[in-house]
Amino acid sequence: MPGMRVEVPFGRRKVVGIVVAQQSDSAFPVDKLKAIDRILDSEPVFSKNLLSLLLWAANYYHAPLGEALATALPTALRRGKPLPSEKWWRLSHHGKGLPEDALKRAPRQAQLLKLLQQGERSHRQVLDAGISTANLRVLSEKGLIESYQQTAKAVVIDTTNLLREEPLTLLPSQAKILDALDLNSYHAYLLEGETGSGKTEVYLQAIAHILNEGRQALVLIPEISLTPQTLQRFKSRFNCPIAVIHSGLSDGERLSAWSSAANGSAGIVIGTRSAVFTPLLKPGIIIIDEEHDGSFKQQDGFRYSARDVAVMRANREQIPIMLGTATPSLESLYNCQQGRYQHLHLTGRPGGASQPEWQLVDIRKLNLNTGFSQTTIVAMEQALARGHQVLVFLNRRGFAPTMMCHDCGWIANCKHCDARLTFHQSNPHLRCHHCDYRQAVPPTCSQCHSEQLQYLGQGTERGEATLEALFPDIPVLRVDRDTTRRKQAMSKVIAEINSGKPCVLVGTQILAKGHHFPNVTLVVVLDADSGLFSPDFRATERLGQLVTQVAGRAGRGETPGRVMIQSHHSEHPLLALLAEDQYPKFAEQLLAERRLSGMPPYTNVALVRAEATSGHEANALLEEARKYCQGIVASRPSLRYLGPYSAPLERRNKRFRYQLLIIAEERKLLHHVLGQLSLWLETNKTARKVRWSLDIDPQDMS
Repeated sequence: MPGMRVEVPFGRRKVVGIVVAQQSDSAFPVDKLKAIDRILDSEPVFSKNLLSLLLWAANYYHAPLGEALATALPTALRRGKPLPSEKWWRLSHHGKGLPEDALKRAPRQAQLLKLLQQGERSHRQVLDAGISTANLRVLSEKGLIESYQQTAKAVVIDTTNLLREEPLTLLPSQAKILDALDLNSYHAYLLEGETGSGKTEVYLQAIAHILNEGRQALVLIPEISLTPQTLQRFKSRFNCPIAVIHSGLSDGERLSAWSSAANGSAGIVIGTRSAVFTPLLKPGIIIIDEEHDGSFKQQDGFRYSARDVAVMRANREQIPIMLGTATPSLESLYNCQQGRYQHLHLTGRPGGASQPEWQLVDIRKLNLNTGFSQTTIVAMEQALARGHQVLVFLNRRGFAPTMMCHDCGWIANCKHCDARLTFHQSNPHLRCHHCDYRQAVPPTCSQCHSEQLQYLGQGTERGEATLEALFPDIPVLRVDRDTTRRKQAMSKVIAEINSGKPCVLVGTQILAKGHHFPNVTLVVVLDADSGLFSPDFRATERLGQLVTQVAGRAGRGETPGRVMIQSHHSEHPLLALLAEDQYPKFAEQLLAERRLSGMPPYTNVALVRAEATSGHEANALLEEARKYCQGIVASRPSLRYLGPYSAPLERRNKRFRYQLLIIAEERKLLHHVLGQLSLWLETNKTARKVRWSLDIDPQDMS
């Protein structure tokens, strides 16, 4: 049956496969076909709708079907492990003949006998009834009861005792949005609400309605680091099992969560990108929090967008989907203009909190204290003196991004990439943030042997050291990928922040996403210039979203917030627009620019990537690919071919990287070309020497 796992012979070994279709005849000779060795499941692991979604996704993203199916299965199931099962107890043939008052002299054994006379019970249910494993063993040895294993059954959610706490009183704008939601059929809603406006409360009350009907909710978040606080918020509200799915789980934990979602035990599933493929017994709603976030796009292998796949899944399941954000992606805003999504606006902050005041700080010609202007330092001192917390945003890990010789100008570069090595002060070493190459810090310059080595630029480690020197009596908490790798590390940091005591947070974009820190009243953005002059056409959009998101961490409590943005280009029109009118008009301006330049979302884009140990080989393949594509459909205003050209980071991990960009006004025409190009690449001799990939709707052009 389609959707079931099977074990099949593959050469000299056996592998796990998924049945995707059944047919009674074959174009292959019968003697060339091999029989299935073993059926691993009694029921499909993928429902009809979910299997259909996976087939669509593999076709749309021009990916091997096997990669798509593997993405949707936990590792344990891909390896042929059985679905999770649990021990159950029942009366044996002899036990069924005993009267109800048997075993009077052994009260606990009599209790167990009476319990099983009422029906089969799971091992957990027996233990919960106060019966020990010793009593189970005794009756089992007497041959009166027997155990057996079976696939975990769904636990019926008690809808009469669903809430642990009462819902918050809704603001008028929140109530209006809830009233506008149709939760009984497919609708795509873009919920745009300024940071701190109460989008999560809308999610919670919509989910409560779904749970009361016996259906399930799937909630996608962009980062693993957001899991602890999201899970805590949902556990505080709901008295039902919640499954969590992300890449940080062990194989056993992921399989258990996957199974509880599939059999309906988990009323709510919270997960990152790959959780979009989690099976649900009774799907009721899908929520994408921070829908604009680039983390929802897989950047290697099966290059799918979890946000876009989720919309297709909701359509197939005929359930609503809600895309929530304070900074909508331009694609989602365009879909609202086209009538595909319904645009809902949430204004104001609960409790009367106001939006923070923005201030652009021109740092040209200023003497900076390791990246901090005096204006910024004074503002931080004042906020801390009032007992508040300060957040410093610096989207760069390590101590310094460049190590240079002061005497000859030599720079420490990565041996494998066209990139500089970053100096990390913790366990001192130099590291490449692209290929993770590491080396010891040299005592002298490798060219002139001078000892005058300088560390240029600023990362979070250096920011932490500077802040500790500026505020020796105030705790400084660094939050980046290096400090949050260990399990529970992020939870501990958040707990310390939520204590409300004065402190300074310094960190990367991990701090910008979805966190609620009521006592943060000042946000400092040290460098807002990086996205203004990037070759990536999406860079400015990401800059606006990131700065707006991190600014939204300020003033979420009773005290008004303030945002200070340091820049060498404070007069830049887009920065000024962002500071004066916030994100909506900024996005409106970007949409106008995209329309004039013929770029997404007004066109459809695919990026053909090629990388090889020789730049000539990668470039040559894409030259051939362009000629082949032009033979299918020649260049015209409605279909453009740009390249091949070298990637912004041409050499990465010893391989040279080139790109071919295909831009089409009609999606159908683009996929017509890509379908034939994909088949051509799979059989082309040059392509066998080159690592190539197709990226549909690319989010990262590097």
